[in-house]
Amino acid sequence: MGHLLLYDVGYGSFKRLEELLKVLKAKGVEVLVDLRAFPRSRIKGFNREELEEELKRNGVKYLWLGDKLGGFRREGYEKYVQSNGFREGMEILLSVARDKVVCLMCLERDRRFCHRRFIVEALKGLGVEVRDLARDQ
Repeated sequence: MGHLLLYDVGYGSFKRLEELLKVLKAKGVEVLVDLRAFPRSRIKGFNREELEEELKRNGVKYLWLGDKLGGFRREGYEKYVQSNGFREGMEILLSVARDKVVCLMCLERDRRFCHRRFIVEALKGLGVEVRDLARDQ
C-alpha cells in the first residue's frame, strides 16, 4: 500500500472556518472527511451545507462518512469497530487516501476524547501515519 499519511482535526480548535481552511491549504489537504454522525454545528460555517460549499470554493472536496464512521453507536464505538459498517467506511476512506491528501474531521479538538481515536488506531494498525492537523503546524 506504500506510505500513507492522513491528518485529523477537531474543528473545536478553531474559532472560525477561515482558520481551518488556512491550515488545510497549508498542508495541501484535498479531501476533508467529515466523521460526524450529525454534521451540524453551533459554530458558524461548520454545518454540512455551509462547510461543503466553502470547501468547494477553496478547492477542497467534502466527503461525509458519518453514516459509516460517525460516533454515537448504541453498542459503543469499540464494539462498532468490529462491524461491517465500520469496515466499509474504512475501505472508502483508504481508497480516497491512496490518491489524495485527506484530513479526518470531527468536533472534539483532542482525539483522545473523541470516537476519532478508534479510527486513528485502526489506521495506525494498517501502517497509516496520522498527524494532528492543528498541532502539526
